[in-house]
Amino acid sequence: MQHFLRTLATALQDLLLPPRCHICHKPVPDAGRLHICPDCRVGLPLAGSPVCSICGIPFQSAGDDHPCSRCIAAPPPYTAARAALRYEGACRDLIHHFKYNGKSYLRCPLGLITAELLAPFVAAQQPDLLVPVPLHPSRLRSRGFNQAVLLGDLLSRQWQIPLLRQGLKRTRPTPPQIELSREQRSTNLRGAFAVTTPDSVNNRHVMLVDDVFTTGSTLAECALVLQRAGCHTVSAVTVAHAP
Repeated sequence: MQHFLRTLATALQDLLLPPRCHICHKPVPDAGRLHICPDCRVGLPLAGSPVCSICGIPFQSAGDDHPCSRCIAAPPPYTAARAALRYEGACRDLIHHFKYNGKSYLRCPLGLITAELLAPFVAAQQPDLLVPVPLHPSRLRSRGFNQAVLLGDLLSRQWQIPLLRQGLKRTRPTPPQIELSREQRSTNLRGAFAVTTPDSVNNRHVMLVDDVFTTGSTLAECALVLQRAGCHTVSAVTVAHAP
């Protein structure tokens, strides 16, 4: 009876206040949890093959997945990273509103799309744990939430993989990465992370979770400290990859 009443209440709410697409803002019949209309869903910029088989950066040409020149010249400390979408267009707008405009509810469409598109990659990797990239307490207080934790919580439920919410911590505040060059990003993050409970990651395969892969500096630094703590494999997933 309670389930029937909840269903009826939801139907009445949708009739009086129809849900709207998070992208084009048009009414979306049967919006479900995604709240993105079919046209906008099809228009999202996928980060599909061909991509670098290590860092996951999308290639412009056709063909099979293969390592990019940067990963060949300087292999990163993680084994493989993948993103669901390209960080452009509607994807960039959704992530920007999610992180900087306080619209934490956008973790749901972003997380569900990521869970669906990256499920084959995650199944092949078989990680033991998901670990979100941490924010420094000062940044966390300013933003009000850690977007990687919110995404990781949803991905954990979708993939049925345990989430170690505080597996990593920021040991010092750092300037925003978006303001820095590739070389500056790497220096900026050196020594900025630590493993909170080494026993929890010892001899485990940890999959890092973050919102955007830009240069990979953040994931690389996190992977290094995890390896030093005894983690035997580190991989990573993000919602988007900057072209």
